Amino acid sequence: MSYAEIETASQPACWQRAAALADGPAAAALPAPGERIAVVGCGTSFYMAQSYAALRESAGQGESDAFAASEFPPGRTYDRVVALTRSGTTTEVLALLKRLRGTSRTVAVTADPRTPVEAAADELVVLDFADERSVVQTRFATSALTLLRAHLGLHSDDVVRDAARALAEPLPEGLLESTQFSFLGRGWTVGLAHEAALKMKEASLSWTESYPAMEYRHGPISIATATTATWMFGEAPEGLPEQVRATGARWVESGGLDPLAELVRVQRLALARAAAGGLDPDLPRHLTRSVVLDGA
Repeated sequence: MSYAEIETASQPACWQRAAALADGPAAAALPAPGERIAVVGCGTSFYMAQSYAALRESAGQGESDAFAASEFPPGRTYDRVVALTRSGTTTEVLALLKRLRGTSRTVAVTADPRTPVEAAADELVVLDFADERSVVQTRFATSALTLLRAHLGLHSDDVVRDAARALAEPLPEGLLESTQFSFLGRGWTVGLAHEAALKMKEASLSWTESYPAMEYRHGPISIATATTATWMFGEAPEGLPEQVRATGARWVESGGLDPLAELVRVQRLALARAAAGGLDPDLPRHLTRSVVLDGA
């Protein structure tokens, strides 16, 4: 069994621990209602940042932006900047935290505090129980988002139960053979759709795309055929499932699962396709656990 499989299966327990932190010492480091914030990360962490920012602003907690760490607008200041970094060593995140020192309060959510992020951020929230051996992120990303959802009051035990269901129930038939996947979201689930597409690419080299659901009609639906799958996170726009099915493509939806638990189903599919293709999801080609740039 790969590390990625073990780590994927551990998510219900990790989510319980992450949610518990939201009411503990970590709470003081996280954004307070009314603060104007930005959330940053790279790769998977950037997509979790998008989901959290959308959730927080829609909950009326304050203006919340999300950026890839390398694309943070120069000269812009916030009450607080939250950086998501599993490794604590990603070059772009560290450079941004150092640049923001003295202008915006910063907090890093990380799996490893014994790294350069400890000195770069004003405060740390540590999810060491969710650290990973696999290069492909699963449980750290979802545990970080669980922590942030719980801090907003938007987490419940039902989410953990849904994750257990996502691990136990069979995957929809025919997905292993699909030639292409389009992942769709709305609001906070757009970030989850982007992460689903990334996970499938990293682990199994699948051809994937991701879009806000209402944008799918504006061109991307043209690639839908009998061999492709369109996968919705959350509630679909009216008429879209029927329109996709009319192309002959497979339409996949949650069946009542929380959207974050739905991401666990995609992780499982990515691992299954990797196994079918003889790939190692712990060591995807051209990838490393952290991107550290020489001379940056």
